[in-house]
Amino acid sequence: KLCESYNRQYGTRYVSAMPTNLYGPNDNYDLASSHVLPALIRKAHEAKARGDSELVVWGSGRPLREFLYVDDMADACVFLMESGISEGLFNVGTGSDVSIRELAQTVMDVVGFQGRIVFDASKPDGTPRKLLDVGRLGELGWRAATGLRQGIALAYRDFLNGSR
Repeated sequence: KLCESYNRQYGTRYVSAMPTNLYGPNDNYDLASSHVLPALIRKAHEAKARGDSELVVWGSGRPLREFLYVDDMADACVFLMESGISEGLFNVGTGSDVSIRELAQTVMDVVGFQGRIVFDASKPDGTPRKLLDVGRLGELGWRAATGLRQGIALAYRDFLNGSR
């Protein structure tokens, strides 16, 4: 609404882009303050390095989340700027979600950790499902280019190169 009001008052052409959960280079991998995906990357890496047999993950593993690689977010922003659209709110995401269980398994596969997942049900699950409706952006012709496994591999490479 702020962009719409500003557009009316000053003749600008601002739009709003609302991303889903972002991940990628220069992410925060600190276990005390990071989001779920970078935390899982770090936990799986450290479990592998220690030779652990288990990876402990908060909650039940059932909640569903959507993730978007940061380069795709940047691409969506450029797409919107070049589209000629002069107002509106656009959800930016992949349009598909994954369970925390599936996410943890994908991270383990990418990292090469061979242990098993143990869910700590004493920790909260949070909202059961978070998935954006990306239909408006899709109707304009934009789609995310980076698959989840590919994006996790790129993020893990970034982690190994020192982003911590």
